[in-house]
Amino acid sequence: MPAIVSRVVEVCIFRRQKEGPEYLLLRRSQEDAIYPGIWQLVTGSIHEGERATDAAKREMLEETGLALDRFWVVPFVNSFYVSVNDTVHMSPVFAAEVNPVSSVRLSNEHQDHKWCSFELAMDTLVWPGQRSAIQLVHDYLVGGKEASRLLSQHV
Repeated sequence: MPAIVSRVVEVCIFRRQKEGPEYLLLRRSQEDAIYPGIWQLVTGSIHEGERATDAAKREMLEETGLALDRFWVVPFVNSFYVSVNDTVHMSPVFAAEVNPVSSVRLSNEHQDHKWCSFELAMDTLVWPGQRSAIQLVHDYLVGGKEASRLLSQHV
């Protein structure tokens, strides 16, 4: 029977522009052993004893160099199966708003980044779980609905 684990967090980063919100996608390094070259959200490991919220903030800073202005728990847990070690992964998802003029500083895990409209982000992401995460962020957090207030976390 596969083990169920929660060792990974994902962060949907966005900024507000006059034309509308833009979502940050990162392109994995071509040297990466798992899924080289795909576009993704900030995705990273939770350290032993670390809270998922703290891991999300740390991974965001490590992978992008961006400071967050606002931070939310997204009401979604991405799940995926890894056949190599027969594990089902449950990955909590978070959202972060950043200053619209902030500069991205990539870690060596990624080779490129781009700010995308909602439509382009949905077309670019490979995994349905990450598309679902952006859809929820776009509909419930960026739009300023009641969920945005209820799910907001202290920075």
